[in-house]
Amino acid sequence: MSVIKKNLKNNKFLYYFKGFFSLLIPKCLFKNKLQSFLISIPNDKLNYIIKRVNYYNKLENKISINKSWPKLSDLHIKDKGKTYFFDTYSIVKYFPQSLKANFLFGDINYVPKEISFVKSRPINFNNKKSIILKLNKVRHFLYVNDNIPVEKKKDILFGRAAVHQKKRIDFYAKNFHNPYCDLGQINRGTKHDQWFKKKVSIDYHLKYKFILCIEGNDVASNLKWVMSSNSVAVMPKPKFESWFMEATLIPNFHYIEIKDDYSDLNDKLEYYISNLDELKEISLNANNYVNQFKDEKDEKIISLLVMEKFFSFSGQKKSSVNFFR
Repeated sequence: MSVIKKNLKNNKFLYYFKGFFSLLIPKCLFKNKLQSFLISIPNDKLNYIIKRVNYYNKLENKISINKSWPKLSDLHIKDKGKTYFFDTYSIVKYFPQSLKANFLFGDINYVPKEISFVKSRPINFNNKKSIILKLNKVRHFLYVNDNIPVEKKKDILFGRAAVHQKKRIDFYAKNFHNPYCDLGQINRGTKHDQWFKKKVSIDYHLKYKFILCIEGNDVASNLKWVMSSNSVAVMPKPKFESWFMEATLIPNFHYIEIKDDYSDLNDKLEYYISNLDELKEISLNANNYVNQFKDEKDEKIISLLVMEKFFSFSGQKKSSVNFFR
């Protein structure tokens, strides 16, 4: 008899324990490990890793540092929440603490005036000043074990979310009573509390073929775990991106794309309910896409190189690898 593992959120207690414990370790021990990390890239992964580094850090020319940028040693645990601090510290601890950089924590949905490290940025050609790090990953990078084949799931688009932003309000207003949808607003105190329903588990979501992934302040935070499941994400084309590289997702290959005004929602759902082979293919493609983020060593090396490239291009540090010199 197979055991079905219940899907839970990432363990925040363990996450914080590891984070606080890392603060007790002398930084000189991490500094000595930096070069060994950066020269340990397997040859067969080198091009892939460099491609991802250049995706997150789009700097192409040398830059001048701003004297007002804080030193790495100036980062504090109170800077916009513990998760952002610990995720940033897990990378900057490998570098000399006298180096300078600007960090913008939180849901960043604009391109900053100064070159800054961020969790998210708009998808456009003018976002080079936004350098992406893997931040708030305890919330955003969650994967699931899904034992239900997509063909055995319910023919419904399921969604539970906090509904504040216009995009979500518009979707709920148009589709709350749609027979193809089961939607619920998990927050109260709004002008549309008639949409309120209690939160449900991730496992409950996985009973359905389609799961709604509408962007909020920036990216859709549930997109990663949805794409790791056998269900399929339904959403308009992303307007923001994070470490998950949302701009590289292919419509109707990695997810089901609907129009920004949601007018084709029923047509899309009806089509994929009738074409299960195509729906299964999208689910498989999504799973394969997610797999690239599961190698912890690769993720660490890429994160270090994103920062290494910045310090090299800003003239603050001679790079330990020759492709940033």
